Amino acid sequence: MTEIFLFGTLCHGPLLRAVAGADLAVRPAAMPGARVAKVAGAAWPMLEDAPGARAEGVLIEASGEALARLDFYEAVFGYTRQPVTVEMRGAARVVDAWRPHGAPGAPDGPWSLDAWARDWAALTILAAQEVMRQRAEGATADDIARRYWMICARAQAEVSAGAWARPGLVGRTPHRDTVEVVARRHPYSRFFTVEELAVRHPQFDGTQSPVQERAVFRVADAVTVLPYDPVRDRILLIEQIRLGAYAHGDAHPWLLEPVAGMIDAGEAPETAARRETVEEAGLDLGDLHFVARYYPSPGGIAQVLTSYVGIADLPDDAAGIGGHDHEGEDILSHLVDWPLALEMLKRGDMANAPLVVSMQWLMLNRDRLRPSA
Repeated sequence: MTEIFLFGTLCHGPLLRAVAGADLAVRPAAMPGARVAKVAGAAWPMLEDAPGARAEGVLIEASGEALARLDFYEAVFGYTRQPVTVEMRGAARVVDAWRPHGAPGAPDGPWSLDAWARDWAALTILAAQEVMRQRAEGATADDIARRYWMICARAQAEVSAGAWARPGLVGRTPHRDTVEVVARRHPYSRFFTVEELAVRHPQFDGTQSPVQERAVFRVADAVTVLPYDPVRDRILLIEQIRLGAYAHGDAHPWLLEPVAGMIDAGEAPETAARRETVEEAGLDLGDLHFVARYYPSPGGIAQVLTSYVGIADLPDDAAGIGGHDHEGEDILSHLVDWPLALEMLKRGDMANAPLVVSMQWLMLNRDRLRPSA
């Protein structure tokens, strides 16, 4: 058995269980000459040298598969076990602790396990479950490290969907707990994942459905923004190749769209909308107007979109080539005056669902956004 000192997120029992794959006993311990500090700009903690202080934590004992799972999880973040001296019941002992090879970041005040658990535990547990599942499927720690942000974004989407309370003005809207999952497989798990489900569910006539087998493409939640200049009465559209359209056989897979991008873990949709507009179009938005929150294709895609119209200054030189090279983005933006935008919508040039939805919202609200004559 290997004794390991925990001082951070793994002190949260449900996360420790998800990672280790078993219940591990914990005993209080402390590391003298250090304190647990929040890493600046992050949710996780670090050990900061602090003479006279004591970093409170717990000791666990692990071996075999539980230890291998824990080591793998920490390796995703670049941590390995290193010896440290801790105190337990007044006696000093040398144990292991997961520490980074380099500098962990700058300390930013004390870190609170309770505060972290309130804001991040549900998301982190779901992400950890996917990490350990991908490990069992043969992924390496380096593989997962490269896509961990996307794993977290998927987890964030699942947490958000679970908390989404729609009014329910029409419909019976049974709860998800009434769905029986007979089998679940993951034939593909990389940047995106594919989940195959066999389920039974109650039917509207009161009977139980036969087992239904379906595949679901799991992405992450995203935002879209249609920039609009109410003074010049024009919108900005971006154009880029879409492999979904290409794979579907579209003769012209370069599509016109609003700005769009994934919502990062812990990020508000409004923040993502402003960030993506800077990244894709080089625009700083003014007021951001909520259009809708919706599933684009819930029969087979597990994703929710939140669409906005963003007030922007769109002079003649606002259009150009943009996008992040490291994300493989090649984006051309276009300025479109309102009469032409309406003609494009009418004649089918706008073949992107969030663009159609946002244009329809703007048609209803454009007059109140424009300056008084």
